Amino acid sequence: MTSPGHDHSSFMHGASELPDVTLDSYNVEIKDDEGFVGDRASGQAFRAILDEIRKEVAKGDRDPFGDVPSNQLKKKDLDKLLRTGDPLAAGILHGAIEEFAQKLAGVTKRFLRLKAWREIERIAIGGGLRQSRVGEIAIGRAAAILKSDKLDVDLVPLSHHPDQAALIGCARLVPPWLFEGFNAVLAVDVGGSNIRCGVVSLNTNDGRDLSKAEVEAFELWRHADDGPKREDVIDRLVKMLQRSIKKAEKDGLKLAPFIGIGCPGLIEEKGTIARGAQNLPGNWSSSRFNLPVVLKERIPAIGGRDTAVVMHNDAVVQGLSEVPQMRDVKHWGVLTMGTGLGNASYTNRESTAKNATTRTAA
Repeated sequence: MTSPGHDHSSFMHGASELPDVTLDSYNVEIKDDEGFVGDRASGQAFRAILDEIRKEVAKGDRDPFGDVPSNQLKKKDLDKLLRTGDPLAAGILHGAIEEFAQKLAGVTKRFLRLKAWREIERIAIGGGLRQSRVGEIAIGRAAAILKSDKLDVDLVPLSHHPDQAALIGCARLVPPWLFEGFNAVLAVDVGGSNIRCGVVSLNTNDGRDLSKAEVEAFELWRHADDGPKREDVIDRLVKMLQRSIKKAEKDGLKLAPFIGIGCPGLIEEKGTIARGAQNLPGNWSSSRFNLPVVLKERIPAIGGRDTAVVMHNDAVVQGLSEVPQMRDVKHWGVLTMGTGLGNASYTNRESTAKNATTRTAA
């Protein structure tokens, strides 16, 4: 892949210096006597809280949710229940939201004690639970708790849909000059339950201002339902990417020869995963497994140009989708309520602030 006057060999996986921000921390694992602190504010934690309250109520009365396990209740059904459902079930759900919000506030406070988080002004909350009204209420309640405790930090829902945020954020892993002459990129979001793959339209004429980037085509595979081996996941992902390439060509988009990847864990410079990928099928932390290298071998060229593949942590790239919304602060972070609790903290680079000022003046 070539671009006049630019060297692509310096692109690193898991980089701390990114085009818009300096990455201060990510994939932080805080542990105490009860285990990993982040696990108390994950999507799974909310389901566990709901399950416990249901069991207590069912001891003396019926369970208004019936026989459906809490981890199988759909978010859209829970949202509907809040509006028009059985009053007892809605009461149970409100209780679970309150307890979870207290835990989310507590986990946030613990993160704010970290050196890399002490100056944080705003935290975007992403992940699967955020896409529901239940999640939004929990975020709002946790924000209110923090304010009542005199903590000067804003908690806000991620502005993009959680299924699309990481894909959009992938476009910010490399300098925007890489996309000059192109108007779309491929992006992948590997999660503990789902894999998302899509074409991100840059929606810009100069390839530099990515504030209007959006997902043009999208495919999701819930691998947690299928129990695949790691090799099966790679085969399926390659097919998803190949379909995305064909879709982009059909729609007349000019794809950059680039694949951005968000993946759980601590991402090493060479593209291997040091730790934190335990929720993925198979061994993804093996020193002999390198997803970027595998994808480059399977998809060596896009549009006749050599493919470049860059990978970072999935919470990091979700957070990068928020760059346009964070230009009025200096230090900010992201927490993602998924299979686990992803986290990242950022400092806006000076060029980001200058660009924002220029665009505002224009």
